[in-house]
Amino acid sequence: MSALVEVVAVSKLYGDHAAVRGVDLSLRAGECVALVGHNGAGKSTLIKMMLGLCRPSAGRVRVCGEDPAGRHGARLHAGLGYLPENVVFPPSLTGREVLDFYARLKRQNPARNPALLERVGLADAARKKLGAYSKGMRQRLGLAQALLGAPKLLLLDEPTTGLDPASRQDFYEIVTELRDGGAAVLLSSHALSEIEGRTDRIAVMSRGRLVAYGTLAELRGAADLPVRIRVDLTAAAGWSAPVLPSLRCQWIGDRRVELTCANDVKLEVLRQVSGSDVTADIQIMPPTLDDIYAQLMRRAAE
Repeated sequence: MSALVEVVAVSKLYGDHAAVRGVDLSLRAGECVALVGHNGAGKSTLIKMMLGLCRPSAGRVRVCGEDPAGRHGARLHAGLGYLPENVVFPPSLTGREVLDFYARLKRQNPARNPALLERVGLADAARKKLGAYSKGMRQRLGLAQALLGAPKLLLLDEPTTGLDPASRQDFYEIVTELRDGGAAVLLSSHALSEIEGRTDRIAVMSRGRLVAYGTLAELRGAADLPVRIRVDLTAAAGWSAPVLPSLRCQWIGDRRVELTCANDVKLEVLRQVSGSDVTADIQIMPPTLDDIYAQLMRRAAE
């Protein structure tokens, strides 16, 4: 499938400072890609270039085959949804008035807005002024305006900031629905534990560069971190740890032991511990996205 978004050898300079340096990235329809990195890594600048709000200093950005900063940029924006990291709306307007305003900007029928407010959990607050909204409510209203017109491409910059756990769950359900419906979603986030298992690919940025890009399994392979295997025993007596290179063994209480091993010997470790008469349960704990990210950042800093 051809890419809906193509970023090829893109750099962005602000004077002597390189905010983005030589980034290659693609985003296909029906795919959710997470963009992660520290503050100042270049994530927001990259999103702004996809929106056509600024031009790359080198390389090219194409959205639906067009330059988003070119003469067809306004036409592209009709099929694009954007939620910035910091959502700011006039406090004297109601939620419905704000959404109606953005609907007119995108040439959408405002009559559909009540259903959209219902979808993001703001139906009961539609007629309240935004000055009375919490940060989480303003964030949900921002998501509603990003969803106007059923966009083919969604660019979401720290979208769950200020949301409570239930609202975050609702947000990711909406993202899944949109992706399954054929939309492309780029999700910039610091909340690594949230996005683990919720995205198709993950792009890791550091100091303006793309240091890793792939599925979670591919990033685990690239990080080359050990696997932890926790074994519960019916009795400590009669159990002995497998004898394998680089295997570490740590007891946690009287009847639980944690084994740490390289990924390539994981199956042999499992074979040996599962064959023990005193093994009651086995829990495999692969490196989390937080672990992988920390390892990739350490390498990038070397």
